[in-house]
Amino acid sequence: MLSRPMARMAGRQPGLPTPVMNDAPAIPSYRLCVAPMLDRTDRHCRALFRRLSPHALLYSEMITTAALLHGDAERHLAFDASEHPVALQLGGSDPDDLARCALLAERRGYDEVNLNCGCPSDRVQAGRFGACLMKEPQLVADCVAAMSDAVQIPVTVKCRIGVDDQDDYGALAALVARVAGAGCTRFAVHARKAWLRGLNPRQNREIPPLRHEIVQRLKGDFPQLKIIINGGLQTLDDIRAQFAQGVDGVMLGRAAYTNPALLAAADRQLFGGTAATWETLHGELRAGLLAGLARGTPLHRMTRHLLGLHQGRPGARAFRRHLSEHAPRAGAGIQVWDEAISRLQTPPPTSSPSGSKGDDRAHSHFFQ
Repeated sequence: MLSRPMARMAGRQPGLPTPVMNDAPAIPSYRLCVAPMLDRTDRHCRALFRRLSPHALLYSEMITTAALLHGDAERHLAFDASEHPVALQLGGSDPDDLARCALLAERRGYDEVNLNCGCPSDRVQAGRFGACLMKEPQLVADCVAAMSDAVQIPVTVKCRIGVDDQDDYGALAALVARVAGAGCTRFAVHARKAWLRGLNPRQNREIPPLRHEIVQRLKGDFPQLKIIINGGLQTLDDIRAQFAQGVDGVMLGRAAYTNPALLAAADRQLFGGTAATWETLHGELRAGLLAGLARGTPLHRMTRHLLGLHQGRPGARAFRRHLSEHAPRAGAGIQVWDEAISRLQTPPPTSSPSGSKGDDRAHSHFFQ
């Protein structure tokens, strides 16, 4: 197992990006997070979301230790320096393997490494990681301790409020206490249980009831820890309500992915800044697409992450259809994006993509 002194001596590899905070906000970036989402939060998605949100902490897709140690680590770890602050989520349960992968992440320039203790898929369970780790608190603690000894960047955990028949808050509290004792000071908690049998991953995001009060209680019982709440946050009003209950941060998942405008508005709400216009955002995203095209990235690998950008706006369906039909074609260039934008009707709406009256005011101010 790698020791902390060895990790310090190893340092960062020359020529690799080092953490650079966007505008170095006084408010910590974990106040607003974009959750790790399989087949969603790849490097192309994160680079574009950074254009929408200068401050949010962006998480990678879950990468298994086997993929890094026995596969193409460079491809899995690659990211652009503009993505900072960015965290790598790891899937695994062997402390030594996780320590080695955490060190790879630190050397590559990631700002944080996160251990997945919340994914309920059969494939993940077969590897003895993800949500099933919640049944083995000591193993999670051993994994966190090994990673913390190997690196100097934060080691965090993402988990559920329980698994299967774990209806007792005490099981969650015991897990958090043990893992905190191993060096973890920040937990992102999805406010649903995970059923390891009988529900697929999508059903596990929708069927188990939301229990935000459990996560709020966790913060009350562990005031020294940073508790990030995840699950069911769809509007700015939802976000404000959670901060009113004392949590340290919010993590947006599918809501940010299907409605990226919510992410942009939440960034302004939490970190401040001047109101932007649709034209400004389009220009930022266009610049990001041009940069990707210059690196040889096919257009559709980037634009697929933006299909929900104009949710609720007149012309949004034509915008999505044009991108879906034309971006995958060979040689597709920036003109496809320009043509898709032209399908939108003006002026922009005053209604909120997220649907509450309070959010109407926030979004209409943001999108002038």
